[in-house]
Amino acid sequence: MSVFMIRNHRPSHVSLGDRGEIQGWNYLGQRGYRILHLNYRCFLGELDVVAMRGKRLAFVEIKTRRQDRYGTPEEAVHSEKQKRLIRLAAYYLKAEGWEDVPVSFDVLAIRWFENQEPEFRLIQDAFGLEETRT
Repeated sequence: MSVFMIRNHRPSHVSLGDRGEIQGWNYLGQRGYRILHLNYRCFLGELDVVAMRGKRLAFVEIKTRRQDRYGTPEEAVHSEKQKRLIRLAAYYLKAEGWEDVPVSFDVLAIRWFENQEPEFRLIQDAFGLEETRT
């Protein structure tokens, strides 16, 4: 059963990214993620999902694409995006008092081609702190 519902039709005022996020929240919930925050915003930007995955605090970036012409959804989480997510996560951890908890950075890539059901690819531990230091 879905935690978050979305109608099957696609109203024009709901973006592909928003539809993908809603589908992604359901997908994560079905895989045991206990969602703590959705679209957590601060002055540094936004975290799509903050959730518990086992004993880890998972920061999940959801990317949705309707075609692969400009790359796959997971390729959109490039090194600069990773650096921004790490800064956001550090701020979140300090602000919420979670500084001593193990963390992971996961990516949920959704390919949602026209007139097809979405395809999900969940990449757990997609990147870490050491991969983005330069």
